[in-house]
Amino acid sequence: MELIIYSDSSVFEERVSPLLNRNEDRNSLFLGILGQIQANRYDDYFLALAETEDEVVAACLMTPPHALQLVIFRRLPEIEKEIAGHLQNLGVKVSGIVGEHDTSRLFAKAWTDHTGEQVKILMDQGLYRIDAVNKGLQKSGGSWRVASNKDAKLLIEWYKLFEEETGIDRRSTQEQATQRIEEFLERKEVYVWEVDGEVVSCMKKARPSKNGITVSFVFTPVAYRKKGYARTLVAEVTDELLLEYDFVMLYTDLANPTSNKIYREIGYEQISNPVHLIFSDK
Repeated sequence: MELIIYSDSSVFEERVSPLLNRNEDRNSLFLGILGQIQANRYDDYFLALAETEDEVVAACLMTPPHALQLVIFRRLPEIEKEIAGHLQNLGVKVSGIVGEHDTSRLFAKAWTDHTGEQVKILMDQGLYRIDAVNKGLQKSGGSWRVASNKDAKLLIEWYKLFEEETGIDRRSTQEQATQRIEEFLERKEVYVWEVDGEVVSCMKKARPSKNGITVSFVFTPVAYRKKGYARTLVAEVTDELLLEYDFVMLYTDLANPTSNKIYREIGYEQISNPVHLIFSDK
């Protein structure tokens, strides 16, 4: 097995997309980030395919300093260990891995056995899919709209609070958060729930693939929680997104039973259990 590095994301996409699209929903993160690379949203990226003489057996994607994504298409003996060895021989720095549970753990063990690092679970995740919103869902008062520049200051504050609450390993600086929100607003990706002229909750769409799109950055400040605002916002916008896409995806932290319950009430169903592992010297 060889590990072939690709500098041209278009050539990489042409080779790997047919394989990823066989399980488009489960591979939505990989496909979505690859789409963002092709849209020039990342200056630094790493793309590689593990290939035998006659087929592609695995794909790697990384946008440093973010974690590696590894998708296995054909399970060869100790394939994760072999890929880890290839990456280490190439001098590739890997801060962690996110993806299918067993694949991620096998890669993490192979990687840290060599480096002496420790493995930490950053998040045990639920990957959810929805094809239709449940009818008769009780909704809160208010209405949704696409966020605009007048919401920027509030959304920057909420973005930083969201990162803090979700335990993201590398939190944004004020400048980074400001830049991200400005980009989200420019692309009209953020939605807010408004009650009596006051914004009380937000969410965004992200990473469209061939037939689906992902929901992320679902946040309600503490003062407005337990009123159903986030659930109603996600339900309403999901319904809108399903007019354009066949399905909508979202990731949850399985340690948060409240959010998982809310999404199931809307009609989202868990289809897999990815894990996000990080490697640390401590």
